[in-house]
Amino acid sequence: FSPGRYPQQNKGTYIPILVDDVLKPGRWGAKITHKENNSVRMSIMSSATCIVGKFRLYIAIWTPFGILRTHRNPATDTYILFNPWCQEDAVYLDDEKEREEYVLNDVGIVFHGNINDIKLRSWSYGQFEENILDACLFLMDKAELELSGRGNPIKICRVASAVINSRDDNGVIAGSWDNTYTYGVAPSAWTGSVDILLEYYSSKQPVRYGQCWVFAGVFNTFLRCLGIPARLVTNYSSAHDNNANLQLDFFLDDKGEVDTKLTKDSVWNYHCWNEAWMTRPDLPVGFGGWQVVDGTPQETSDGMYRCGPASVQAIKHGHVCFQFDAPFVYAEVNSDIVYSRREKNGTQVIEKIDTTHIGQLIVTKEVGGDGMMEITEEYKFQEGSEEERLALETAVMYGVKKQTTQDTMYRPQTDVDMDFQVQKAVLGSDFKVTITFRNKSHNYYTATTYLSGNIVFYTGVTKNEFKKHSFSAKLEPSSSSAFDVVIKSSEYLSDLLDQASFHFFVTARINETGKTLATQKATVLEIPTLKIKTQGETVAGKEMSVTVKFTNPLKKTLDNVTLRLEGPGVLRTMKKEFRQIPMNSTLIWEVKCIPERPGLRKLIASLNCDALRHVYGELNVQIQKP
Repeated sequence: FSPGRYPQQNKGTYIPILVDDVLKPGRWGAKITHKENNSVRMSIMSSATCIVGKFRLYIAIWTPFGILRTHRNPATDTYILFNPWCQEDAVYLDDEKEREEYVLNDVGIVFHGNINDIKLRSWSYGQFEENILDACLFLMDKAELELSGRGNPIKICRVASAVINSRDDNGVIAGSWDNTYTYGVAPSAWTGSVDILLEYYSSKQPVRYGQCWVFAGVFNTFLRCLGIPARLVTNYSSAHDNNANLQLDFFLDDKGEVDTKLTKDSVWNYHCWNEAWMTRPDLPVGFGGWQVVDGTPQETSDGMYRCGPASVQAIKHGHVCFQFDAPFVYAEVNSDIVYSRREKNGTQVIEKIDTTHIGQLIVTKEVGGDGMMEITEEYKFQEGSEEERLALETAVMYGVKKQTTQDTMYRPQTDVDMDFQVQKAVLGSDFKVTITFRNKSHNYYTATTYLSGNIVFYTGVTKNEFKKHSFSAKLEPSSSSAFDVVIKSSEYLSDLLDQASFHFFVTARINETGKTLATQKATVLEIPTLKIKTQGETVAGKEMSVTVKFTNPLKKTLDNVTLRLEGPGVLRTMKKEFRQIPMNSTLIWEVKCIPERPGLRKLIASLNCDALRHVYGELNVQIQKP
């Protein structure tokens, strides 16, 4: 067997196999299982640590006239993948249900939205679709990973997390977070990985455009396709800490508003990455298992935009001295938010430290179902517990910087609590924000309160402020009082971004004490869904019909609308463009297809146009055997 053009035995790229009587587990070997007339049947065992990829196969026969060797024949090329069913393999996973989910399932779920309003959508991984394996193997060529390293899942994940994004190496997906997707597909329009990987494989040029869940969806396809167990993970309120000091600094100005010039750190409503399952012989015992790998380009690591593999177990215990990129992931799930204000004389006053906002919830799809499985406890101990503080001290000891607060004064207002709730709202309708004060003291207070409503990218970066509202609140002793602020649809509709995501800041100054209260929340509007129906019988090999229906909820006409529909094993991606959908009118699209594989399958549809994105629909279909 030999992968590649220049076989060398010492590099494992030329593998001679001699026939023996017994096969030894985990090692290359061959034995004859059947002889009859002129034919011989052989059983061949590959090594559990061998290179993963495509091998050329030759047979040499010793004859009285010398050695005869078969010619190069692409028809006998053999693919060898990682094997999570094999105990000697570095990616061995011992639970059959988990192997079915994390290796064999070709459809997954992406959790998005925000912590107070979790949304989900399906994603077609399609790792068994035609040409996807070749496209995935091509990524290792593109990353110039030496052949001898291609049996090592650690090296493969490390180079793949760089090649999945196009920063610095012309990799698979070009990211765009600015709401303009000219000359490309909006990230929200993709329904799966297959189109992206096949387009990259044929054009060799970055595919436009992706955001975190697109990077994670394609990465997951790559890992499962090679036989590495993998899952897509969402971290709600994910810190993007620019200087890894475990602290996100939000600076307030004199009026109690956030100073956008000084504030550089941001909180993503959610961030998606992947976990890959493998042993870590390069780390101390106990750090194998799930490893964080992230293909979204956020910060460089060893000079390239990549992240991982970082042991989840090491992150939980604060042992962030172990490679790769554990401090960055630790900060994503465990930073504190510090609100501070400069006084006229230049001293910095810390108004509030929020230790629980970041990494509030970390989830993935459950095994064998479409529900949500919480895995926050795998990343961190219970917030505020002894173990959690100890893990933090360990992380600081291992070089994750934690800023000291010596040059600052910290004087929180303790006898008044402030919180606010945002009413659930549908895109295009008005809704209200309710601000509640609880005065625990025996004093009368008045609070000058300021609400700022911003339209934000899901990465927490503000596009613009669409609502400013200030009022004076009278706070009676030992009592609670609530105040409503109405947000009209006319105020937000013109500037809406992809995910209809808002971020509200409420700051209040207690006039009698001069202390400031500050709190923030993200919220997402309800976006309408697509309805998918099938007609007639659903049998493999027989034509069936699928209908997608959508009603325009906005008080305006939607222009240049693109619909996509796909379902692994049922139909390859189909697209249709519609020039206009007038307000309140309904669009119906009917598609005919012939499903290939029986079993429970999923159809996934998306609708995309400039005024409305992130519109999805899905349907489970049981395809019968013919």
